[in-house]
Amino acid sequence: MNNEAVSERSSRFDGSIPEMYDRYLGPLLFEPFAAEMADRIATRRPRKVLEIAAGTGIVSHALVDALPRETALTISDLNAPMLDYARQKIGTRRRKVDWRQADAQELPFPDESFDAVVCQFGLMFFPDKRQGLREFKRVLEKGGSLFFSVWDSIDQNPVQSIAHATIATFFQVDPPDFYQIPCGMGDLEELHRLTRDAGFKEIVIEPVSLTGSSESAHNAAVGLVRGNPVINAIRERGTADVDEIIRAVAGVLEGRFGARSLQVPLRALVVSAVKP
Repeated sequence: MNNEAVSERSSRFDGSIPEMYDRYLGPLLFEPFAAEMADRIATRRPRKVLEIAAGTGIVSHALVDALPRETALTISDLNAPMLDYARQKIGTRRRKVDWRQADAQELPFPDESFDAVVCQFGLMFFPDKRQGLREFKRVLEKGGSLFFSVWDSIDQNPVQSIAHATIATFFQVDPPDFYQIPCGMGDLEELHRLTRDAGFKEIVIEPVSLTGSSESAHNAAVGLVRGNPVINAIRERGTADVDEIIRAVAGVLEGRFGARSLQVPLRALVVSAVKP
C-alpha cells in the first residue's frame, strides 16, 4: 500500500468510528460546545441555516432544539457514514431538515442560499482551508452570519494532549499524528487572517473554555482511541495492541482526572463573522 493510500485511510471516519465518536467523545469533547454554538446562532433568528461538517449530528441536535421550527436547516457532511448516523439519531424531530452529503470546499448550493453558516470543529480537516472559507462566503447572503470553531492548541487541551502523547509511546518511529490536526489552528492572528482573506468582515474570535465529562477514564480512552481516525493509523502500522493502548490512555487519564465521573477542561476558539 502506498503512502497516499495510508494517509487517506488514516483520515476516514468509517466502520465503528461514528458510533464510538458519538457515544464516547460527544460528552467528553463536543456536546458542551454544541450547546453554546446553537445558542449563539439562535440569537440571530436566522431563516435558512447550513451546517457544514456535521459529523454525527451533535451540533445538529442542539440546533434542532434551539432554532425556531420555521427555520430551514440543511445539515451536510463529506463523510456518508457520519451523516447517516446523524440522520438516524435525529430522525424526524424537525420538519424542515435537508440532509446533504457535501464537500465543504465545493458546496453543492447556489450563491447566497443561506443567511447563516455554522461549522463546529471541521475547518481543521479541510485540505484547503482558504477555499472552504470562500465557499462559506459564497453560499451566504449579503449580511449573512458565519459561525465556526476550532480547537485551541494541544497544550490548552489536556485530554487530547494525553491521548497524543500516550499513543506515541507505542511506536518507536512514525507515531500517529492525528491529534496534531484538530489542535493545529490555535494561532489567533492566522485564524483572523484566513477569515479576513476569505472576504468576511466584523470578525470576532473568542477563546471559550468549557468542561467535558465522561462516566469513566476507560470510556474516555475508548473514545480517544477508537472514536476517530487515529484508530486507522494504529491498525495500519500493525505493531501495537489497540486494547493495550486504551488501557494506557485510561491510566494516564485516571491519574489526572480520576477513575469515574471525569470533568475535563476544554478550550476552543469560536469565530463569528459577517459577509459584507
